[in-house]
Amino acid sequence: MTERQILVDADACPVKEEIYKAAWRHEIPVRLVAGSYLRHPEHPLITMEMAGDAFDAADDVIEAAAGPGSLVITADILLAERCLGKGAAVLNHKGQPFTANSIGTQVATRAIMADIRAGLDGQGIGGQKPFSKADRSAFSNALETALRRLN
Repeated sequence: MTERQILVDADACPVKEEIYKAAWRHEIPVRLVAGSYLRHPEHPLITMEMAGDAFDAADDVIEAAAGPGSLVITADILLAERCLGKGAAVLNHKGQPFTANSIGTQVATRAIMADIRAGLDGQGIGGQKPFSKADRSAFSNALETALRRLN
C-alpha cells in the first residue's frame, strides 16, 4: 500500500489553505506539485515539487506517486482518471469525488465539450460558475470525509 498522502495538482488549486489545515489535523503529508515554485507554509508535513513546464509534467509526477493510500486533489478529469486507475481517491476543488463509476461519463463529457468549443472558432459558450464560499465549504467537508476513509 502506498504511504498515506495528499497529492495536490497545485498550479490553480483554490483550496490549498483548507488542505493544509486538514493535513495538520490528520497528521498526513501534503505534496504540492506544480509547474513552478509556489509559496507554501514551512512545515514538515508540506513539500513542494516543481515538475517543470513540459506538457503534463505535473500530472506525470502526481500519477507516479498516486496509489491506494493517496488522496489526489485536482480539477483535471484526465489526471483523475489516471490516478483512479492506480487506486487513489480523487476529489476536485469543489469537493466532488471522481469515482470509478463516474469517471467514464466525465471523460466523455469533457471530450464533447472540447469538440463543441473547437467548432465555435473561439466564440465563448460560457464556463464554470465562479468558485464560491459554498464550494469552499463543500470541499472542506468532502476532504474531511475522504481523509477519514484513508485511515
